[in-house]
Amino acid sequence: MSRRAAPPSVVLAPTTASPAMRGFDRVLRAVSAKDVTVTFVGESGSGKEVMARRLHDLSSRRSGPFVPINCAAIPEALFESELFGHERGAFTGATERGRGKVESADRGTLFLDEVAEMPMSLQAKLLRFLETHRFMRVGGTEKLEVDVRVVLATLRPLEDEVRVGRFRADLYYRIQGIVLTVPPLRDRRRDIPALIDAFVAQLAAIHDCAPIRLTRSARAALFAYDWPGNVRQLKNAIEFATILRPGKAVRVHDLPPGLVPSSTASANGERFAVDLDQPLANMVDRIIEHVIALEGGSLPHAASRLGVSLRTLQRRRRA
Repeated sequence: MSRRAAPPSVVLAPTTASPAMRGFDRVLRAVSAKDVTVTFVGESGSGKEVMARRLHDLSSRRSGPFVPINCAAIPEALFESELFGHERGAFTGATERGRGKVESADRGTLFLDEVAEMPMSLQAKLLRFLETHRFMRVGGTEKLEVDVRVVLATLRPLEDEVRVGRFRADLYYRIQGIVLTVPPLRDRRRDIPALIDAFVAQLAAIHDCAPIRLTRSARAALFAYDWPGNVRQLKNAIEFATILRPGKAVRVHDLPPGLVPSSTASANGERFAVDLDQPLANMVDRIIEHVIALEGGSLPHAASRLGVSLRTLQRRRRA
């Protein structure tokens, strides 16, 4: 089954159930109207690129291109060419002129994700470009000019990177004008139900299947989880369930391991998942088998821990 790119509109419109996101969106809308450099700060997976795309879509540049570049994914030797392009013969293998991301983003938005990973050798050139919007291709002599809005994002605090000498102070101060912090998902928990519904629809389209149906307990488990991986982790959890149970009901035990609510079942720290969608008899059987496993297969010891007679335990297992 072929995998298709998701339509951006599925995830671009933010949910506004939480006060944190309502406040963030008000600021985002105000900033989008001003053609200034913006830096998004936030935890991994919190949606910095999604918010950068929304900023672009709200701006006067919405009809132009949105060009993302992941600074952490490009080898240092190729970074300048990737960003500014190159002329034919500029280096081995450059058999023709290549357009860089800056040129491709003309009349639109250039998004530099994980800008803290940009090599120091390129930071000075980025600073000059931000000041003049002019650049030269690698191996070129002609200065070119583009009309681009630059938006950046970082996981690591840039002030710390400046302190240890990995980020230029002059570039840091140049991009610190408008800094927007994307709230982590645990601080906007009321957005989770709407995000779930959006991802269910989006991932059904991507995988060309009927959407999953999350049971009440599965939704409760997703709502209760703290999501250290933020929105990206939530999307991955929905994708996991979509692939395993396309078009079917998804219960707690169908979610990725580690997301289910659990209650303590032993003194040594082992835990047992309680699925509220299961019939009571099934839950009792699972508890019995779990306790037997904890006791190394010993039925007498398991019966003692459960507070029942050995005969009662044996009869229950035969039922």
